[in-house]
Amino acid sequence: MLIRLGQMRWVIGVGLLAMAQVALADGPADNSLDQVRRVPKLGIDVAEADRQELTTGLQALQSKIDQLRASASPLSKSLLPDVLIFHRAVDQALRFQEFFDPKEIGVAKMLLQQGQQRADQLLAGNAPWTRQAGVVVRGYVSKIDQTVQPYGLVIPATYNFEGTEKHRLDFWFHGRGEVLSEVNFLNDRSKNVGQISPDQTIVLHPYGRYCNANKLAGEIDSLEAIDAVTHQYRIDPDRVAVRGFSMGGAACWQFAVHYPDRWFAANPGAGFSETPDFLKVFQKETLEPTPYERKLWHMYDCPDYAANLAMLPTIAYSGDMDIQKQAADIMATAFEREGMKLLHIIGPMTGHKIHPDSLKEIEAKLAEWAVKGRDRTPAKVQLVTFTLKYNSMHWLTIDGMKEHWEEARAVAEPIGDELIVTTRNISALTVRPPKDRVRKVRIDAGAPLELPADGAFVLDANKWKPGRPSGLRKKPGLQGPVDDAFMDAFIFVKPSAACHSEAVDKWVQAEFDHAVTHWRRQMRGDAIVKLDTEITAEDIAQANLVLWGDTQANSLLAKIADKLPIRWSAQAISVGDRQYDAAHHAPIAIYPNPLNPEKYVVLNSSFTYREYDYLNNARQIPKLPDWAVIDVRVPPNSRLPGKVVEADFFDERWNLKPR
Repeated sequence: MLIRLGQMRWVIGVGLLAMAQVALADGPADNSLDQVRRVPKLGIDVAEADRQELTTGLQALQSKIDQLRASASPLSKSLLPDVLIFHRAVDQALRFQEFFDPKEIGVAKMLLQQGQQRADQLLAGNAPWTRQAGVVVRGYVSKIDQTVQPYGLVIPATYNFEGTEKHRLDFWFHGRGEVLSEVNFLNDRSKNVGQISPDQTIVLHPYGRYCNANKLAGEIDSLEAIDAVTHQYRIDPDRVAVRGFSMGGAACWQFAVHYPDRWFAANPGAGFSETPDFLKVFQKETLEPTPYERKLWHMYDCPDYAANLAMLPTIAYSGDMDIQKQAADIMATAFEREGMKLLHIIGPMTGHKIHPDSLKEIEAKLAEWAVKGRDRTPAKVQLVTFTLKYNSMHWLTIDGMKEHWEEARAVAEPIGDELIVTTRNISALTVRPPKDRVRKVRIDAGAPLELPADGAFVLDANKWKPGRPSGLRKKPGLQGPVDDAFMDAFIFVKPSAACHSEAVDKWVQAEFDHAVTHWRRQMRGDAIVKLDTEITAEDIAQANLVLWGDTQANSLLAKIADKLPIRWSAQAISVGDRQYDAAHHAPIAIYPNPLNPEKYVVLNSSFTYREYDYLNNARQIPKLPDWAVIDVRVPPNSRLPGKVVEADFFDERWNLKPR
């Protein structure tokens, strides 16, 4: 449904200015592999007097943090992240030269004062910011790397801290900001309400791990932020909406299609909704993807998942003069393929900006939908996915696929006393329909089956039967690709010896250093690093292990080497019947850890997109599949860790696929 508002010529200049500002952030100038600008850029030099003052302030705040850590008070322990965010923000900016404007140094001093004030209050047994209406910044400790991460809130004046009423909550995903350091994020979220503040609604502003469109670690950041808010405030789980504009609109699209049963509404504005067409239209980029890259687009290409929005009320917004209107247009086409129609508000004579009258209409529609809220137990559900990473819809879960990165689709609906299920590319599923009258389940027109207590069914010899998959298989949370390991707790396991080959050893060390540097620079965290000799049983139980080096350098890799499908000796890397000279080749791979098959091992890789991909958020997707062999004689560049001589996915049983 297209809605055009009355013509308002005064917005033309503002809209064109906004579009010009976006063009400065990324565009055709950022299509050269040989001229990749740094993101974030290197900041300004800090005068020695300011550096000393900030250092002294950090030391003073750290002293109080140490007191809070030593305190036996449950309040101090639970609210410590609300203090740590100020120390980390200033420390990171000072240590890594990420003050981008002289004014930010004064902001940093103010943040240290705010951190000191909170620490003093907490040491005295008080936490007034937890009962503060208006804008407030808070933090949580990430499960991924144990770093404190910030988020912002807008608490409505009507929120009764003594009451029992649960409140609506709206996510607001922020736009692209290449200088959105933690200092600038905390400063903005401490002062500005932002673009939306609906009545009687808490607004959550996730940091999203900086500037990655809330993907990968940024995706987990947003999910952890909402968990933190849910523990601190009275949130109505049936009235949570996802919203955002520009890069935040892109984030909204992917949260809508991947987690559609968590929200009562979605409101994406501009941004992008997929990779190939957006890069062609906006970036003017010529793409030459490998077959596995094309498959990996399915992880975040939202048109592929449009069917999942059949039960999620969605209201898209675009300015009619905005090139990023492309995002909603391509989603509207995807809706039509599914027999649906996208509600699309279009601001007239408007560039990359939300038209004020459009915003009023959007808010009215969301308020209307909020009255009804989310339907937790719909009678009929349908789910489309390309990976078991995103495998559930209300009471239906896809537990196994015949082939990853091909469309898997399930539709389930009670008819009489039977649940009728149709599937495509699915080998295992679980159904827990809400209707007590359902006693039988008929899958793909097969014979009716009794509904087991756990609702689990598995495809065996082309026939469905009650049960679950057995043996080593790809399953939710253990399905690859390499990048999936960095959406949960991980440890970089550094080798304690040198590799067999000097060339490989130099490559491993350079890639390890690159991984540590860019985990901080791009994902705003501190990678946990341990030597192979320091890994404990607890580490193996709780974390994905990223093993750097070869079987000579890394004792942990040597311990499991004969249990991996890719073999690595001093002489050769063996991939099925293919062999590569180990003197100048190295493997990258992800595989269930033979020491704990509930977690991953990764060989010689962090997340797989690199500096070139920082320049446009639509590029920030996995670039390698489950395994690859790298020729280290070709130097790494801003896209690849060397020459990829072969790469592919493992099959659904984690075996090498036949050539």
